[in-house]
Order: sequence, then structure tokens, then C-alpha cells
Amino acid sequence: MTGTYDKIVGLRVVRHYRPEPIPASEVEAILEAARWTGSSKNRQDWSFVVVDDPDGREQVAEAGSFSDPVRAAALVIALVWPDAGYEFDIGRAAQSMMLAAAARGIGSCPVTLHDEGRARAALGVPPDHRCRYAIAFGYPDTAAEEKDRRRRRSGGWGGRKPLSDLVHRGRYGG
Repeated sequence: MTGTYDKIVGLRVVRHYRPEPIPASEVEAILEAARWTGSSKNRQDWSFVVVDDPDGREQVAEAGSFSDPVRAAALVIALVWPDAGYEFDIGRAAQSMMLAAAARGIGSCPVTLHDEGRARAALGVPPDHRCRYAIAFGYPDTAAEEKDRRRRRSGGWGGRKPLSDLVHRGRYGG
């Protein structure tokens, strides 16, 4: 059980990738992890759009404000849900995909698609569905990642807040 816990608390976003593609069997395994994610009332109100061509990734990237990882990735999976679906469930599916990818040596980075209309058009999403998030996937470029992490830490962007700053007992502020 410790191994699973360590993988969860050890998951890190990867923004820099090596250029090689991700084999179809690995993509299938990542999608299978999402499919098996629990959902509210077991509705499974989600769809996933896999984008692995450079032009398609560029169109997805143009729908976000901080989307360089999408441009650098080997593939992107956009998360789609109906208007009546639960955004919480999409987050659960996203985390499942990211953990499954990490277990297979594949890095990932969640990205917000700030221009939902542009994302919808780029991906052919129906008007009664939402698409605000995507995940970039690729094999980590460890040298570039370490350099970027050092830069972020030196700018005060590293680490985690202590639990005492995050946890309230009984009621907020308690």
C-alpha cells in the first residue's frame, strides 16, 4: 500500500517532453484508467478526444492561455462532458489518467482551455457539451524538467503549503 501512496504524493507535472510518440497500447492503458474511474451515480458522463497530430495539438493549444506543454507533448487528451454532467467527475478521470501515465513512465500536464468556444470548434465538441480541460502527455525530458524546476524553486514557486495552512477542523477557520 505504501507504493501506491508514494506514487500519489510523488506525482509531478511534466512540461517538457522528448519527441518520441507514445505507443497506441500505452494510450489505450491511460484511457482505460479513465474509463474505470468512479463517477457520480456511475453516470460516466465523459468523453475523451485524443489528439496526436501537431496541427491538432496547436489548435487545442490556441484555446488555452498557458498551453506550451500542449505544443511540446506527443499527444493531448481533451476531456468532454455534457452540460448536465459533473465537473468533479472530470477531475477524477483526469487524475486517474495522470497517475496511470506516470506508472508507465509517461509525464503529463493538465491544461485549462480558457477559450471554450475555440476548444469546442477545434475538437468538434457538440454545443451541449463542455470542454475546458486537456492533458498533455509525453516522455519526460528530464534535463529540461530539472532545469525548469530549479528556475521555479528559485522564483518561489516550489514546494507545498503545510497542512496547517490548508486544513480547518469543524468549520472554516477552526
